[in-house]
Amino acid sequence: MENNLQGSQNGMSRLFEKGDVFSDKCPSRDILKHVTSRWGVLVLFALKDGETQRFSELRRKILGVSEKMLAQTLQALETDGFVLRTSYPVVPPHVEYSLTELGLEVSVRVASLADWIEDNLTDILSAQSLPSDSLSA
Repeated sequence: MENNLQGSQNGMSRLFEKGDVFSDKCPSRDILKHVTSRWGVLVLFALKDGETQRFSELRRKILGVSEKMLAQTLQALETDGFVLRTSYPVVPPHVEYSLTELGLEVSVRVASLADWIEDNLTDILSAQSLPSDSLSA
């Protein structure tokens, strides 16, 4: 059974050696959706310095996120291999989150985008306040 699973994963890996986000059949599109979602970006950004954080710490850091959305986002990023969830067998439950190597790599790219937005916020806000017909001119 293990060999069949490994063979299946190797076949899938070979099929998708390089992603194609323009293809509706490529799994890279779902991964892109997880990474670039409103909460995905903020979770990656919050964990980018390599610190391990508890759920409640992340919730306090990412203002406005509900428990449900944070849990779903962390689960998706964990499934994609970006977030490591460590659960300790204690009462009350103690769970910590950190980035994997892949997560650290993607967080640098996401942080770069977030930094660019923050650096250019004044220009972006000015552009948003212009009438839409003057943007295309």
